Amino acid sequence: MTIDFLADAEALRAELIERRRDFHRHPELAFQEHRTAGIVADELNQLGLEVQTGVGKTGVVGILEGASDGPTVLYRADMDALPIQEENSADYVSRAPGVMHACGHDGHTAIALGIAKLLSKRRDDLRGRVKFVFQPAEEVGGGAKSMIADGVLETPAPDFTLGIHLWNDLEAGVISVVSGPTMSGAGMFEITVTGKGGHGAMPHQTADPIVCSAQMILALQTIVSRNVNPLDMVVISIGKLEAGSARNIIPQTATFSGSFRLFREETRELVRTRIRDVAEGVASAMGCRADVDFGMGIGAVINDAEVSSRAREVFARYEGAVSVVDEPWMASEDVGLLMQRNPSAYLLVGSANHERGLDYPHHHPQFDIDEDALPLSVGVMSALIADYLGA
Repeated sequence: MTIDFLADAEALRAELIERRRDFHRHPELAFQEHRTAGIVADELNQLGLEVQTGVGKTGVVGILEGASDGPTVLYRADMDALPIQEENSADYVSRAPGVMHACGHDGHTAIALGIAKLLSKRRDDLRGRVKFVFQPAEEVGGGAKSMIADGVLETPAPDFTLGIHLWNDLEAGVISVVSGPTMSGAGMFEITVTGKGGHGAMPHQTADPIVCSAQMILALQTIVSRNVNPLDMVVISIGKLEAGSARNIIPQTATFSGSFRLFREETRELVRTRIRDVAEGVASAMGCRADVDFGMGIGAVINDAEVSSRAREVFARYEGAVSVVDEPWMASEDVGLLMQRNPSAYLLVGSANHERGLDYPHHHPQFDIDEDALPLSVGVMSALIADYLGA
């Protein structure tokens, strides 16, 4: 008998929505996900899973054992929120000042719990096990690394790794299943420009670090347009600029920071080298000094072709409810670290609804999702996991 996992998931709709909204009301920043982790651990314990807490500081692992031996499928969900003041007016708006689930991780956590609940009812049909990994600190790029350091990829080691990201660039009902690079790698940088401060009325006596920074920020964009192969994909964005204390004072220093995104690791060193060259060159030409600091980088998320093909085959059973596309994206995710040792796929599930205005981009203060994506995600991912475990 074929199990209709989508129908089973639809029966959980109200529970999934309430769980997601509760997480949304109570967002927690990276490595501070204590309330969320506590709820996750309690739920997994009630479902009879083997539970570990404090993995990678605030991560949770739950193992669902099937009735007989077989492969181990790791399913990963991230739990952390962002330092953003929410501007929505829904009754589930964030109650934490300056903190918001603006990327969908509240939904990811609710979905993973829904999959655990649905599959735990079918454990007698499963040959093998599911290793649910609830990860902290995705937004700062350290959560996967910290969980790996605590042994999340051991005992049992996964044979396959799966996960999803709710995605507001796609309409609800659409899933992007890519073979190969699906989300970009990333690098972070901060540049401190030191000049000579002085009076705003006498700029000739100064070396203005703000004007120098402005020239530098514009010049950095030429790396993409003039140094990177046009067939390669690279994005450089400046997200933060700090300088000065008053409108009539030219400050001594200015600091700005940003990120770059790329799919090919061979391009990373080129971008890093050119960022440093441009910064130091512009600074020298304008009588300033540039100190460039590169933060932690993460690699691209690369899907295994066979796992992606299998996902398409499973999703085809739900034609009419699911539409599959093949579109990579320049956003980054540290889930790639969990995917490097075994065949894996990370899928993007549409969560936008343009008619209802639920289409603000990720990391926007008015970000929200079409909650139809919750039961859909639970259903199709339960079906895919069960396909690996013989159900």
